Amino acid sequence: MDPLSDVLSLLKPNGFGFRGLDAAGDWALSFPADESLKCYAIHTGACCLALEGVNEPVSLTAGDVVLLPSGRAFRMYSAPDAAITPAYDFFMAVPLGATAMMNGGGECSGVGGYFDFESRGADLLLGVLPAVVHIRTEAEKSALRWSIERLVSEMREPRPGSTLIAEHLAQSLLIEALRAHLAEQAGHSTGWLFALGDRQMRAVIEAMHADPARKWSLHELAAVAGMSRSSFAVRFKETVGEPALEYLTRWRMMVAADRLSRRGLPIATVAPMVGYESESAFGAAFKRVIGASPRQFARDAAA
Repeated sequence: MDPLSDVLSLLKPNGFGFRGLDAAGDWALSFPADESLKCYAIHTGACCLALEGVNEPVSLTAGDVVLLPSGRAFRMYSAPDAAITPAYDFFMAVPLGATAMMNGGGECSGVGGYFDFESRGADLLLGVLPAVVHIRTEAEKSALRWSIERLVSEMREPRPGSTLIAEHLAQSLLIEALRAHLAEQAGHSTGWLFALGDRQMRAVIEAMHADPARKWSLHELAAVAGMSRSSFAVRFKETVGEPALEYLTRWRMMVAADRLSRRGLPIATVAPMVGYESESAFGAAFKRVIGASPRQFARDAAA
């Protein structure tokens, strides 16, 4: 698989939900902080989005798509001084895929929802994204709106196989949004996701992901990139944001966490799968990256 597919396969969304909104007049909805990734698409009209910690509100108009990866609290509103309605209370009675009405509707409409991830390594993906991912390219927005509408349709009118189709659509929607953001930010942002736009750095990341058990040296990784050792070391850190061997260790521990939790493999089996002959060396690296020993992590996952 390619690196983005690798990461998403480890962070597989294990929960999602989307609903529509059709509003009019002065309104405001407040959303509390949580760990999920939010996604919204505006169909008609306009509104504003104010995210905690971001000075200026984001203006959204018909056709816009926005991702909120940070988990921060936020408000969506038509007027800054409108009375605030807690969003979770408001949407609680609205079935998934259905549309909620505010003040009779007719002025601003759209659809939105969330993704939850089952992996503790979600920050590997979400941590490289800005607080607000605002998709502006028309072609990309059209593809995203189609995915969202199809997903909402499957939730609103379930048919045989709808559960599986909705799961695939949700993951497809997330990939399309990340692709669009990557295309817009290529060469302007730092992180492994944006490094995929660099042919040489992508080749190196692909090699690491394809064979995490290999005892990679900086010299070997530089050879994959077709660069000198020193030039590669500088370029990788500039584009990815961390040294190559640190990224490799972090990726290995994400793979190891998946093997320990989702697949239930013993530590003695997992350690060599990610390049460690010594269980103690593996345990030290795992605890440094994940924050818990492999044994404790496996116990928590089982519980």
